[in-house]
Amino acid sequence: MASTRPARLTADGWGWRYAGRRLPAVRDVSFTIEPGERVLLLGASGAGKSTLLAGMAGLLGGADEGDETGSLLIDGERPEAHRGRVGLVLQDPDSGVVLSKVGDDVAFGCENLGVPAAEIPARVAEALEAVGLDVPLARPTKALSGGQKQRLALAGVLAMRPGVLLLDEPTANLDPEGVREVRTSIEHALAETGATLVVIEHRTAVWADLMDRVLVVGADGGLLADGPPAEVFARHGAALAAAGVWVPGRPVDLPVLPEAPPGAAPAVAASALSISRDRRTVVRAGLDLSVPRGAATVITGPNGAGKSTLALTLAGLLPEAAGEVVAAPELAGRSGRRPSRWTSRELLTRIGTVFQEPEHQFLASTVRDELAIGPRSRGVAVDAVDLIVDELLERLHLAPLAAANPFTLSGGQKRRLSVATVLADAPPVIVLDEPTFGQDRRGWIELVQLLQSEIAAGTTVVAVTHDEDVLRHLGGRRIDLGSAGPTVPQTPSAAPGRSRPVGSRS
Repeated sequence: MASTRPARLTADGWGWRYAGRRLPAVRDVSFTIEPGERVLLLGASGAGKSTLLAGMAGLLGGADEGDETGSLLIDGERPEAHRGRVGLVLQDPDSGVVLSKVGDDVAFGCENLGVPAAEIPARVAEALEAVGLDVPLARPTKALSGGQKQRLALAGVLAMRPGVLLLDEPTANLDPEGVREVRTSIEHALAETGATLVVIEHRTAVWADLMDRVLVVGADGGLLADGPPAEVFARHGAALAAAGVWVPGRPVDLPVLPEAPPGAAPAVAASALSISRDRRTVVRAGLDLSVPRGAATVITGPNGAGKSTLALTLAGLLPEAAGEVVAAPELAGRSGRRPSRWTSRELLTRIGTVFQEPEHQFLASTVRDELAIGPRSRGVAVDAVDLIVDELLERLHLAPLAAANPFTLSGGQKRRLSVATVLADAPPVIVLDEPTFGQDRRGWIELVQLLQSEIAAGTTVVAVTHDEDVLRHLGGRRIDLGSAGPTVPQTPSAAPGRSRPVGSRS
Protein backbone atom coordinates (compact mmCIF):
# COMPACT_ATOMS: atom_id res chain seq x y z
CA MET A 1 0.00 0.00 0.00
CA ALA A 2 1.89 3.04 -1.23
CA SER A 3 1.19 6.52 0.10
CA THR A 4 2.55 10.01 -0.13
CA ARG A 5 5.38 10.64 2.32
CA PRO A 6 4.51 11.49 5.95
CA ALA A 7 4.62 15.18 6.80
CA ARG A 8 5.78 17.42 9.66
CA LEU A 9 3.15 19.69 11.23
CA THR A 10 4.27 22.83 13.05
CA ALA A 11 2.29 25.49 14.91
CA ASP A 12 3.86 28.66 16.28
CA GLY A 13 1.52 30.77 18.40
CA TRP A 14 -1.30 29.82 16.06
CA GLY A 15 -4.86 30.97 16.57
CA TRP A 16 -8.13 31.44 14.68
CA ARG A 17 -11.19 33.60 15.29
CA TYR A 18 -14.25 32.96 13.16
CA ALA A 19 -15.81 35.98 11.48
CA GLY A 20 -18.64 37.32 13.61
CA ARG A 21 -17.30 35.77 16.81
CA ARG A 22 -15.86 37.99 19.55
CA LEU A 23 -13.44 35.42 20.99
CA PRO A 24 -11.02 33.16 19.11
CA ALA A 25 -11.82 29.48 18.74
CA VAL A 26 -8.13 28.66 19.22
CA ARG A 27 -5.25 30.84 20.36
CA ASP A 28 -1.53 30.70 21.07
CA VAL A 29 -0.98 27.03 20.23
CA SER A 30 2.58 25.89 19.52
CA PHE A 31 3.92 22.40 18.75
CA THR A 32 5.88 20.31 16.26
CA ILE A 33 4.55 16.92 15.14
CA GLU A 34 7.24 14.88 13.44
CA PRO A 35 6.62 12.82 10.28
CA GLY A 36 4.93 9.54 11.18
CA GLU A 37 4.13 10.60 14.73
CA ARG A 38 0.80 9.53 16.21
CA VAL A 39 -0.92 12.21 18.27
CA LEU A 40 -4.11 12.16 20.33
CA LEU A 41 -5.55 15.70 20.43
CA LEU A 42 -7.65 16.30 23.54
CA GLY A 43 -9.43 19.17 25.26
CA ALA A 44 -12.78 20.27 26.60
CA SER A 45 -15.73 20.67 24.24
CA GLY A 46 -15.34 24.08 22.60
CA ALA A 47 -11.58 24.31 23.21
CA GLY A 48 -11.00 24.50 19.45
CA LYS A 49 -9.82 20.98 18.61
CA SER A 50 -11.91 20.69 15.43
CA THR A 51 -10.84 24.19 14.35
CA LEU A 52 -7.20 23.20 14.81
CA LEU A 53 -7.73 20.08 12.72
CA ALA A 54 -9.48 22.09 9.99
CA GLY A 55 -6.53 24.47 10.03
CA MET A 56 -4.12 21.56 9.54
CA ALA A 57 -6.21 20.48 6.54
CA GLY A 58 -6.20 23.98 5.03
CA LEU A 59 -9.98 24.33 5.18
CA LEU A 60 -10.50 27.51 7.21
CA GLY A 61 -10.64 29.90 4.26
CA GLY A 62 -9.33 33.42 3.91
CA ALA A 63 -9.66 36.69 5.77
CA ASP A 64 -13.37 36.95 4.96
CA GLU A 65 -14.03 33.80 7.01
CA GLY A 66 -11.93 34.66 10.04
CA ASP A 67 -8.74 36.09 11.50
CA GLU A 68 -5.55 34.03 11.82
CA THR A 69 -2.64 34.65 14.17
CA GLY A 70 0.73 32.92 14.26
CA SER A 71 1.54 30.16 11.79
CA LEU A 72 0.39 26.60 11.08
CA LEU A 73 2.49 24.78 8.49
CA ILE A 74 2.94 21.41 6.79
CA ASP A 75 6.57 20.78 5.88
CA GLY A 76 7.22 24.50 6.15
CA GLU A 77 4.37 25.54 3.82
CA ARG A 78 0.77 26.57 4.35
CA PRO A 79 -1.59 23.57 4.55
CA GLU A 80 -3.46 24.67 1.42
CA ALA A 81 -0.41 23.66 -0.62
CA HIS A 82 -0.64 20.06 0.61
CA ARG A 83 -4.34 19.19 0.40
CA GLY A 84 -3.64 16.13 -1.73
CA ARG A 85 -1.47 14.73 1.09
CA VAL A 86 -3.97 15.33 3.88
CA GLY A 87 -6.95 13.10 4.60
CA LEU A 88 -9.59 14.53 6.97
CA VAL A 89 -12.59 12.76 8.49
CA LEU A 90 -14.94 15.38 9.90
CA GLN A 91 -16.96 15.16 13.10
CA ASP A 92 -20.31 15.25 11.26
CA PRO A 93 -20.75 12.06 9.19
CA ASP A 94 -23.10 13.76 6.69
CA SER A 95 -20.51 16.39 5.84
CA GLY A 96 -18.20 13.69 4.47
CA VAL A 97 -20.74 12.25 2.02
CA VAL A 98 -20.25 13.58 -1.52
CA LEU A 99 -21.86 11.19 -4.01
CA SER A 100 -25.09 9.21 -4.04
CA LYS A 101 -23.66 5.67 -4.12
CA VAL A 102 -21.27 4.02 -1.67
CA GLY A 103 -18.70 2.86 -4.22
CA ASP A 104 -18.62 6.18 -6.03
CA ASP A 105 -18.24 8.09 -2.77
CA VAL A 106 -15.21 6.05 -1.65
CA ALA A 107 -13.64 6.43 -5.11
CA PHE A 108 -14.18 10.20 -5.25
CA GLY A 109 -10.95 11.23 -3.50
CA CYS A 110 -8.84 8.80 -5.53
CA GLU A 111 -10.28 10.19 -8.77
CA ASN A 112 -9.49 13.75 -7.69
CA LEU A 113 -5.89 12.74 -6.94
CA GLY A 114 -5.49 11.23 -10.42
CA VAL A 115 -5.08 7.64 -9.24
CA PRO A 116 -5.05 5.34 -12.31
CA ALA A 117 -8.60 4.14 -13.02
CA ALA A 118 -7.58 0.48 -13.03
CA GLU A 119 -6.25 0.80 -9.47
CA ILE A 120 -9.28 2.48 -7.92
CA PRO A 121 -11.67 -0.53 -7.56
CA ALA A 122 -9.12 -2.45 -5.50
CA ARG A 123 -8.53 0.57 -3.28
CA VAL A 124 -12.27 0.99 -2.74
CA ALA A 125 -12.76 -2.67 -1.82
CA GLU A 126 -9.75 -2.63 0.50
CA ALA A 127 -10.89 0.53 2.29
CA LEU A 128 -14.47 -0.69 2.77
CA GLU A 129 -13.19 -3.98 4.19
CA ALA A 130 -10.81 -2.14 6.49
CA VAL A 131 -13.61 -0.15 8.15
CA GLY A 132 -16.11 -3.03 8.21
CA LEU A 133 -18.70 -1.42 5.92
CA ASP A 134 -20.20 -4.51 4.28
CA VAL A 135 -22.82 -3.04 1.94
CA PRO A 136 -23.26 -3.17 -1.86
CA LEU A 137 -21.26 -0.58 -3.80
CA ALA A 138 -24.52 0.61 -5.35
CA ARG A 139 -26.19 1.22 -1.95
CA PRO A 140 -27.49 4.81 -1.80
CA THR A 141 -25.46 6.81 0.68
CA LYS A 142 -28.65 8.45 1.93
CA ALA A 143 -29.84 5.01 3.10
CA LEU A 144 -26.88 4.55 5.47
CA SER A 145 -27.15 5.05 9.22
CA GLY A 146 -25.05 7.70 10.97
CA GLY A 147 -22.50 5.11 12.03
CA GLN A 148 -22.32 3.65 8.52
CA LYS A 149 -21.75 7.14 7.09
CA GLN A 150 -18.89 7.55 9.53
CA ARG A 151 -17.29 4.35 8.25
CA LEU A 152 -17.91 5.52 4.67
CA ALA A 153 -16.09 8.80 5.28
CA LEU A 154 -13.15 6.98 6.82
CA ALA A 155 -13.03 4.52 3.91
CA GLY A 156 -12.89 7.39 1.43
CA VAL A 157 -9.90 8.87 3.23
CA LEU A 158 -8.06 5.54 3.62
CA ALA A 159 -8.51 4.83 -0.10
CA MET A 160 -6.53 8.02 -0.82
CA ARG A 161 -3.59 6.71 1.26
CA PRO A 162 -2.68 10.13 2.62
CA GLY A 163 0.61 11.14 4.22
CA VAL A 164 -1.29 12.96 6.96
CA LEU A 165 -4.42 11.42 8.49
CA LEU A 166 -6.65 13.75 10.53
CA LEU A 167 -9.60 12.16 12.35
CA ASP A 168 -12.26 14.14 14.24
CA GLU A 169 -14.21 11.81 16.57
CA PRO A 170 -13.93 8.82 14.17
CA THR A 171 -15.79 6.41 16.49
CA ALA A 172 -18.41 8.75 17.98
CA ASN A 173 -21.42 7.16 16.24
CA LEU A 174 -20.16 3.57 16.12
CA ASP A 175 -21.28 0.50 18.01
CA PRO A 176 -18.63 -1.28 20.15
CA GLU A 177 -17.71 -3.70 17.37
CA GLY A 178 -17.42 -0.81 14.94
CA VAL A 179 -15.09 1.01 17.33
CA ARG A 180 -12.80 -2.02 17.41
CA GLU A 181 -12.90 -2.39 13.62
CA VAL A 182 -12.06 1.27 12.99
CA ARG A 183 -9.28 1.22 15.57
CA THR A 184 -7.81 -1.89 13.94
CA SER A 185 -8.15 -0.46 10.43
CA ILE A 186 -6.34 2.73 11.42
CA GLU A 187 -3.55 0.72 13.05
CA HIS A 188 -3.21 -1.38 9.90
CA ALA A 189 -3.18 1.68 7.64
CA LEU A 190 -0.46 3.32 9.73
CA ALA A 191 1.66 0.18 9.70
CA GLU A 192 1.43 0.10 5.90
CA THR A 193 1.88 3.81 5.15
CA GLY A 194 3.70 5.38 8.09
CA ALA A 195 1.35 8.36 7.80
CA THR A 196 1.36 11.13 10.38
CA LEU A 197 -1.77 10.75 12.52
CA VAL A 198 -3.74 13.29 14.57
CA VAL A 199 -6.94 12.05 16.24
CA ILE A 200 -9.56 13.96 18.21
CA GLU A 201 -11.43 11.46 20.34
CA HIS A 202 -13.24 11.46 23.65
CA ARG A 203 -12.81 7.67 23.94
CA THR A 204 -9.22 8.07 25.09
CA ALA A 205 -8.87 4.50 26.34
CA VAL A 206 -9.53 3.15 22.81
CA TRP A 207 -6.61 5.07 21.30
CA ALA A 208 -4.05 5.67 24.06
CA ASP A 209 -1.88 2.60 23.39
CA LEU A 210 -1.65 3.42 19.68
CA MET A 211 -0.38 6.94 20.29
CA ASP A 212 3.11 8.32 20.72
CA ARG A 213 1.91 11.55 22.21
CA VAL A 214 -1.01 13.46 23.74
CA LEU A 215 -1.64 17.16 23.13
CA VAL A 216 -4.27 18.84 25.31
CA VAL A 217 -5.67 22.15 24.05
CA GLY A 218 -6.66 24.62 26.76
CA ALA A 219 -10.07 26.31 26.59
CA ASP A 220 -8.34 29.63 27.36
CA GLY A 221 -5.52 29.14 24.87
CA GLY A 222 -2.24 27.27 24.60
CA LEU A 223 -1.64 23.67 25.60
CA LEU A 224 -2.55 22.20 28.98
CA ALA A 225 -0.30 19.17 28.49
CA ASP A 226 2.05 17.60 25.95
CA GLY A 227 3.80 14.26 26.28
CA PRO A 228 3.51 10.46 26.13
CA PRO A 229 -0.03 9.24 26.99
CA ALA A 230 0.86 7.39 30.20
CA GLU A 231 2.89 10.31 31.50
CA VAL A 232 0.25 12.94 30.66
CA PHE A 233 -2.61 10.98 32.22
CA ALA A 234 -0.61 10.09 35.33
CA ARG A 235 0.78 13.57 35.96
CA HIS A 236 -2.20 15.70 34.91
CA GLY A 237 -5.13 13.27 35.32
CA ALA A 238 -7.06 15.20 37.98
CA ALA A 239 -6.61 18.58 36.28
CA LEU A 240 -7.54 17.17 32.88
CA ALA A 241 -10.68 15.48 34.24
CA ALA A 242 -11.71 18.77 35.86
CA ALA A 243 -11.17 20.52 32.51
CA GLY A 244 -13.49 18.05 30.78
CA VAL A 245 -11.04 15.54 29.33
CA TRP A 246 -11.95 11.86 29.52
CA VAL A 247 -9.03 10.35 31.42
CA PRO A 248 -8.72 6.54 31.22
CA GLY A 249 -9.57 4.84 34.51
CA ARG A 250 -11.44 7.80 36.03
CA PRO A 251 -15.16 6.93 36.27
CA VAL A 252 -17.82 9.57 36.76
CA ASP A 253 -19.45 9.94 40.15
CA LEU A 254 -23.17 9.96 39.36
CA PRO A 255 -26.12 8.13 40.92
CA VAL A 256 -27.74 5.24 39.07
CA LEU A 257 -31.49 5.54 38.62
CA PRO A 258 -33.73 2.61 39.60
CA GLU A 259 -35.27 0.63 36.77
CA ALA A 260 -38.92 1.18 35.96
CA PRO A 261 -41.08 -1.36 37.82
CA PRO A 262 -42.49 -4.29 35.81
CA GLY A 263 -45.95 -3.53 34.48
CA ALA A 264 -45.50 0.25 34.66
CA ALA A 265 -48.11 2.18 32.67
CA PRO A 266 -46.79 2.98 29.17
CA ALA A 267 -46.38 6.47 27.79
CA VAL A 268 -45.97 4.97 24.31
CA ALA A 269 -46.51 1.38 23.14
CA ALA A 270 -46.16 -0.45 19.84
CA SER A 271 -47.75 -3.66 18.60
CA ALA A 272 -46.89 -5.74 15.52
CA LEU A 273 -44.77 -2.78 14.44
CA SER A 274 -42.76 -2.68 11.23
CA ILE A 275 -40.48 0.30 10.66
CA SER A 276 -39.10 1.87 7.50
CA ARG A 277 -37.32 5.05 6.44
CA ASP A 278 -38.71 5.17 2.91
CA ARG A 279 -42.02 3.24 3.25
CA ARG A 280 -40.56 0.56 0.94
CA THR A 281 -37.70 -1.18 2.76
CA VAL A 282 -38.73 -2.62 6.13
CA VAL A 283 -35.86 -2.40 8.60
CA ARG A 284 -37.52 -4.34 11.47
CA ALA A 285 -40.83 -6.16 11.68
CA GLY A 286 -43.10 -7.67 14.32
CA LEU A 287 -41.98 -5.41 17.18
CA ASP A 288 -44.09 -5.36 20.35
CA LEU A 289 -42.81 -2.96 22.99
CA SER A 290 -43.80 -0.65 25.80
CA VAL A 291 -42.10 2.55 26.96
CA PRO A 292 -42.92 3.04 30.67
CA ARG A 293 -44.11 6.44 31.82
CA GLY A 294 -41.75 8.62 33.86
CA ALA A 295 -38.68 6.43 33.24
CA ALA A 296 -35.87 6.01 30.73
CA THR A 297 -35.80 3.41 27.97
CA VAL A 298 -32.57 3.02 26.00
CA ILE A 299 -32.45 1.61 22.45
CA THR A 300 -29.22 -0.24 21.68
CA GLY A 301 -27.84 -2.35 18.84
CA PRO A 302 -25.25 -2.33 16.05
CA ASN A 303 -25.05 0.29 13.33
CA GLY A 304 -27.76 -0.23 10.71
CA ALA A 305 -30.01 -2.23 13.03
CA GLY A 306 -32.80 0.36 12.88
CA LYS A 307 -32.32 2.20 16.19
CA SER A 308 -32.84 5.69 14.80
CA THR A 309 -35.71 4.52 12.59
CA LEU A 310 -37.45 3.00 15.61
CA ALA A 311 -36.90 6.16 17.66
CA LEU A 312 -38.33 8.40 14.94
CA THR A 313 -41.32 6.09 14.55
CA LEU A 314 -42.03 6.12 18.29
CA ALA A 315 -41.75 9.92 18.15
CA GLY A 316 -44.38 10.18 15.41
CA LEU A 317 -41.96 11.55 12.80
CA LEU A 318 -42.03 8.42 10.62
CA PRO A 319 -45.26 6.55 9.80
CA GLU A 320 -45.56 2.91 10.75
CA ALA A 321 -44.89 0.54 7.85
CA ALA A 322 -47.25 -1.90 9.59
CA GLY A 323 -48.76 -2.23 13.03
CA GLU A 324 -49.18 0.84 15.18
CA VAL A 325 -47.63 3.11 17.77
CA VAL A 326 -50.09 4.36 20.39
CA ALA A 327 -49.58 7.04 23.05
CA ALA A 328 -51.13 7.10 26.52
CA PRO A 329 -54.73 8.43 26.64
CA GLU A 330 -53.73 11.69 28.33
CA LEU A 331 -51.42 12.47 25.37
CA ALA A 332 -54.13 12.03 22.71
CA GLY A 333 -54.38 14.71 20.01
CA ARG A 334 -57.37 15.76 17.96
CA SER A 335 -56.82 12.85 15.60
CA GLY A 336 -56.43 10.29 18.36
CA ARG A 337 -53.56 8.48 20.06
CA ARG A 338 -51.38 7.69 17.02
CA PRO A 339 -48.37 10.11 17.12
CA SER A 340 -47.77 9.66 13.38
CA ARG A 341 -51.16 11.32 12.76
CA TRP A 342 -50.61 14.31 15.01
CA THR A 343 -49.93 17.80 13.71
CA SER A 344 -46.52 19.37 14.25
CA ARG A 345 -47.95 21.57 17.01
CA GLU A 346 -49.45 18.54 18.75
CA LEU A 347 -46.10 16.76 18.58
CA LEU A 348 -44.28 19.82 19.91
CA THR A 349 -46.22 19.76 23.16
CA ARG A 350 -46.29 15.97 23.56
CA ILE A 351 -43.16 14.29 22.17
CA GLY A 352 -39.91 16.22 21.70
CA THR A 353 -37.17 14.77 19.48
CA VAL A 354 -33.41 15.33 19.43
CA PHE A 355 -32.06 14.19 16.07
CA GLN A 356 -28.80 12.34 15.50
CA GLU A 357 -27.53 15.31 13.46
CA PRO A 358 -28.04 18.47 15.60
CA GLU A 359 -27.97 20.79 12.58
CA HIS A 360 -31.21 19.25 11.31
CA GLN A 361 -33.21 21.04 14.00
CA PHE A 362 -31.59 24.48 14.08
CA LEU A 363 -33.73 27.36 12.77
CA ALA A 364 -32.49 30.60 14.36
CA SER A 365 -29.39 32.73 13.84
CA THR A 366 -28.34 32.82 17.51
CA VAL A 367 -28.19 30.25 20.30
CA ARG A 368 -30.51 32.35 22.49
CA ASP A 369 -33.16 32.67 19.77
CA GLU A 370 -32.89 28.95 19.02
CA LEU A 371 -33.78 28.10 22.61
CA ALA A 372 -36.65 30.59 22.60
CA ILE A 373 -38.42 29.24 19.48
CA GLY A 374 -40.41 26.53 21.23
CA PRO A 375 -41.62 28.52 24.25
CA ARG A 376 -42.54 31.47 22.04
CA SER A 377 -44.54 29.27 19.67
CA ARG A 378 -46.52 27.99 22.67
CA GLY A 379 -47.39 31.54 23.73
CA VAL A 380 -45.20 31.61 26.84
CA ALA A 381 -44.83 35.13 28.29
CA VAL A 382 -41.63 37.01 27.36
CA ASP A 383 -40.28 37.10 30.94
CA ALA A 384 -40.90 33.37 31.37
CA VAL A 385 -39.17 32.62 28.04
CA ASP A 386 -36.10 34.55 29.20
CA LEU A 387 -36.01 32.57 32.46
CA ILE A 388 -36.24 29.24 30.62
CA VAL A 389 -33.51 30.22 28.16
CA ASP A 390 -31.16 31.66 30.79
CA GLU A 391 -31.42 28.54 32.95
CA LEU A 392 -30.62 26.21 30.05
CA LEU A 393 -27.75 28.38 28.84
CA GLU A 394 -26.12 28.25 32.28
CA ARG A 395 -26.88 24.60 32.92
CA LEU A 396 -25.30 23.42 29.68
CA HIS A 397 -22.37 25.88 29.62
CA LEU A 398 -23.67 27.73 26.58
CA ALA A 399 -24.10 31.20 28.15
CA PRO A 400 -20.90 32.65 26.61
CA LEU A 401 -22.22 31.54 23.20
CA ALA A 402 -25.73 33.01 23.52
CA ALA A 403 -25.16 35.41 20.60
CA ALA A 404 -23.31 32.87 18.40
CA ASN A 405 -24.78 31.25 15.31
CA PRO A 406 -25.71 27.64 16.20
CA PHE A 407 -23.98 26.33 13.07
CA THR A 408 -20.61 27.74 14.20
CA LEU A 409 -20.56 25.78 17.48
CA SER A 410 -18.38 22.75 18.09
CA GLY A 411 -19.93 19.30 17.71
CA GLY A 412 -20.32 18.87 21.46
CA GLN A 413 -21.85 22.33 21.86
CA LYS A 414 -24.30 21.67 19.01
CA ARG A 415 -25.41 18.47 20.74
CA ARG A 416 -26.00 20.26 24.05
CA LEU A 417 -27.96 22.98 22.24
CA SER A 418 -30.12 20.43 20.40
CA VAL A 419 -31.01 18.75 23.70
CA ALA A 420 -31.71 22.11 25.32
CA THR A 421 -34.10 23.18 22.52
CA VAL A 422 -36.31 20.18 23.27
CA LEU A 423 -36.12 20.63 27.05
CA ALA A 424 -37.22 24.26 26.58
CA ASP A 425 -40.58 22.94 25.34
CA ALA A 426 -41.00 20.68 28.40
CA PRO A 427 -42.85 17.87 26.56
CA PRO A 428 -43.92 14.86 28.68
CA VAL A 429 -42.00 12.48 26.35
CA ILE A 430 -38.49 13.11 24.98
CA VAL A 431 -36.82 10.97 22.30
CA LEU A 432 -33.06 11.50 21.90
CA ASP A 433 -30.75 10.00 19.29
CA GLU A 434 -27.19 9.73 20.67
CA PRO A 435 -27.68 12.44 23.32
CA THR A 436 -24.06 12.29 24.59
CA PHE A 437 -22.39 12.22 21.17
CA GLY A 438 -19.22 14.36 21.06
CA GLN A 439 -19.32 15.30 24.74
CA ASP A 440 -16.35 15.92 26.93
CA ARG A 441 -16.46 14.56 30.48
CA ARG A 442 -18.08 17.68 31.92
CA GLY A 443 -20.68 17.97 29.16
CA TRP A 444 -21.52 14.26 29.47
CA ILE A 445 -22.08 14.58 33.21
CA GLU A 446 -24.27 17.68 32.76
CA LEU A 447 -26.41 16.02 30.09
CA VAL A 448 -26.91 12.80 32.05
CA GLN A 449 -27.71 14.77 35.22
CA LEU A 450 -30.20 16.85 33.23
CA LEU A 451 -31.92 13.74 31.90
CA GLN A 452 -31.99 12.25 35.39
CA SER A 453 -33.66 15.39 36.74
CA GLU A 454 -36.21 15.29 33.90
CA ILE A 455 -37.03 11.67 34.74
CA ALA A 456 -37.32 12.54 38.45
CA ALA A 457 -39.84 15.23 37.43
CA GLY A 458 -41.95 12.65 35.59
CA THR A 459 -40.68 13.00 32.01
CA THR A 460 -40.50 9.87 29.89
CA VAL A 461 -37.14 9.52 28.11
CA VAL A 462 -36.27 7.33 25.13
CA ALA A 463 -32.58 7.42 24.15
CA VAL A 464 -30.68 5.77 21.31
CA THR A 465 -27.09 5.19 22.36
CA HIS A 466 -24.00 3.00 22.13
CA ASP A 467 -22.87 4.30 25.51
CA GLU A 468 -23.33 1.64 28.17
CA ASP A 469 -22.74 4.20 30.92
CA VAL A 470 -25.75 6.19 29.72
CA LEU A 471 -27.83 3.02 29.89
CA ARG A 472 -26.62 2.24 33.40
CA HIS A 473 -27.08 5.71 34.86
CA LEU A 474 -30.57 6.07 33.38
CA GLY A 475 -31.90 2.89 34.95
CA GLY A 476 -30.73 0.06 32.71
CA ARG A 477 -33.97 -0.56 30.78
CA ARG A 478 -33.00 -1.63 27.27
CA ILE A 479 -34.68 -2.22 23.91
CA ASP A 480 -32.05 -4.32 22.18
CA LEU A 481 -32.00 -4.44 18.39
CA GLY A 482 -29.03 -6.79 18.53
CA SER A 483 -27.30 -8.50 15.63
CA ALA A 484 -27.56 -12.04 17.03
CA GLY A 485 -30.85 -12.60 15.23
CA PRO A 486 -33.98 -10.44 15.15
CA THR A 487 -35.37 -9.44 18.51
CA VAL A 488 -38.43 -7.94 20.05
CA PRO A 489 -37.71 -5.43 22.81
CA GLN A 490 -38.88 -5.95 26.36
CA THR A 491 -42.62 -5.96 26.94
CA PRO A 492 -44.36 -5.86 30.31
CA SER A 493 -44.75 -9.65 30.22
CA ALA A 494 -41.10 -10.27 29.40
CA ALA A 495 -38.25 -10.33 31.87
CA PRO A 496 -37.00 -6.83 32.63
CA GLY A 497 -34.27 -5.65 30.28
CA ARG A 498 -34.43 -8.71 27.99
CA SER A 499 -35.66 -9.39 24.46
CA ARG A 500 -37.28 -12.37 22.79
CA PRO A 501 -36.84 -13.56 19.15
CA VAL A 502 -39.35 -13.16 16.36
CA GLY A 503 -39.38 -14.23 12.78
CA SER A 504 -38.33 -10.93 11.20
CA ARG A 505 -35.10 -9.98 9.50
CA SER A 506 -33.02 -6.89 10.27
